[in-house]
Amino acid sequence: MKLGIQINEGPYQHQASDTAYLFTKAALEKGHEIFRVFFYHDGVNNGTRLTTPPQDDRNIVARWSELAEKYNLDLVICVAAAQRRGIVDPDEKKRHGKDADNIAPGFRISGLGQLIEAGIQCDRLVVFGD
Repeated sequence: MKLGIQINEGPYQHQASDTAYLFTKAALEKGHEIFRVFFYHDGVNNGTRLTTPPQDDRNIVARWSELAEKYNLDLVICVAAAQRRGIVDPDEKKRHGKDADNIAPGFRISGLGQLIEAGIQCDRLVVFGD
């Protein structure tokens, strides 16, 4: 089955990001295809490399980056939601005259068209969070 994943909540906000990660990992291990993981609303906070959880806590951002590397996942952060929350990649940094970027490895910034494409291309679009 080809799946699209949408995550609407931040990494430490509620359980949505953890559940989405575990669902995605399990689906991949069972041989399903993940077409794209789209981070929207506060979910874009899953893609900042500046997240620094305590050493005895899980690092959700690092988990997503590692999963993306292992399975060549397309982790897309909504550009409008990212801009509102101060998340920029090198291109957005330059375009907006910022002094740094903060996107985590394996993530990229793009528009809502990527979410629409996932909904069209996939057998199911699974949404986590409000």
